[in-house]
Amino acid sequence: MSADARISAAFQDALTLPLTDCSRYVLISDCHRGTGGTNDNFARNEPLYLAALQYYNQRSFTYIELGDGDELWENRSLKKIKEIHTASFRMLSRFYADARLYALYGNHDLVKKNARFSDKQLCTFYCDHAQTEQPLCPGIHFYEGIILTDEKRKKDIYLTHGHQTDLLNSTFWKLSRFLVRYVWRPLEKLGIPDPTSAAKNNTRKKKSEEKLTRWAGGHDCLLITGHTHHPMIGTAASPYCNTGSCVHPSGITAIEIEHRCLTLVKWTVSARSDLTLYAAREQLGKTVCLDDY
Repeated sequence: MSADARISAAFQDALTLPLTDCSRYVLISDCHRGTGGTNDNFARNEPLYLAALQYYNQRSFTYIELGDGDELWENRSLKKIKEIHTASFRMLSRFYADARLYALYGNHDLVKKNARFSDKQLCTFYCDHAQTEQPLCPGIHFYEGIILTDEKRKKDIYLTHGHQTDLLNSTFWKLSRFLVRYVWRPLEKLGIPDPTSAAKNNTRKKKSEEKLTRWAGGHDCLLITGHTHHPMIGTAASPYCNTGSCVHPSGITAIEIEHRCLTLVKWTVSARSDLTLYAAREQLGKTVCLDDY
């Protein structure tokens, strides 16, 4: 199966959500929540992530996680990840309880495709505040694709993780997981990057983005993915966008959809004049309306 066919297959049974002038969506990808060790790149940005989710929760945004939410290639246990990042899962449970959380699976958490796994692992979490098990996302379903259907029928927005462009990260993902878990993870501690990763290999990243851009253009839609960790907002000539990730050294990125317009934002730590630190929301580039695509 070609990359084009694999991307198309992601939307065969896709969930459809309405996109209206009143819709508010925030798209975040590649959190890679880990177990708190040296390889847990999410840990240093978790305060920013919590601040961002609090901001979006207060403004009634619907949160869509575009895959690789949890790092389940390097780590076997989701239970340990939940124990380390309790505050993040508590925030996710609030969105879910309000029916404002949807999630895709990526290559690094493709096991979530299995409903039995999700039902068992994501039903509850241990809440430090209450000192007891609390509901997390009981009954949650992880999708390969979600389509935001534009009520004005200008251009629908197709959401998927983006790993479908690469055989190693899609069809042969179990082999890649084995290599990451037992070969590349130890070598990364020595400073040797994983050559199979689109996020860490610029050549693979460029090829992946070219395939995704061609698919979007050929299917007359706006495609938004994660996977490459390269945040961008597309154009009419290149209708492909990327949310970036939550593991950038300088902060986290996201795409906001409001009033049928897209805004790429970055959350960073900044300082006020009195030297107190705060989570700053910075807009990257100009807001682009769907009518411009």
